[in-house]
Amino acid sequence: MYITIVTIGQPKLSFAKEGFGEYIKRLEGFHKVSVVHIKDDAQADKKMLSLADAELSIALDEKGKMFDSNEFAVWIDDFDRTGDHHLTFFIGGPNGLSDLVRQRVRYTIALSPMTLPHDLAMLFFAEALYRASTISAGHPYHRN
Repeated sequence: MYITIVTIGQPKLSFAKEGFGEYIKRLEGFHKVSVVHIKDDAQADKKMLSLADAELSIALDEKGKMFDSNEFAVWIDDFDRTGDHHLTFFIGGPNGLSDLVRQRVRYTIALSPMTLPHDLAMLFFAEALYRASTISAGHPYHRN
């Protein structure tokens, strides 16, 4: 499976930047992964919208569907089984995703019902993707 993560901006906090990079590196052991950091400027929405037409686009928003780790792993696996081999995830900036982007994507999921700071959302999501991948692979990282 090919996974693209599109974010507005990059992690700024050193622990988030380091952790995000570490989980992306680990994730590459399971999937082809690319990360697109879009500069938070007047053109950001336009750039996000051009990428939202991807094969399967998914926004991260606190109002989206919530999963536990096992459910998230199954949800991702279901796409692969049905032929959707490229997932593109969108993480908004400090002001979240625009209404235009949220309307364009096919799915919206939530990491938490609480609003997370941008840096933590990126780190949290990278770990959640890695955890889901290890669950699917039968790797002992996740403990039930």
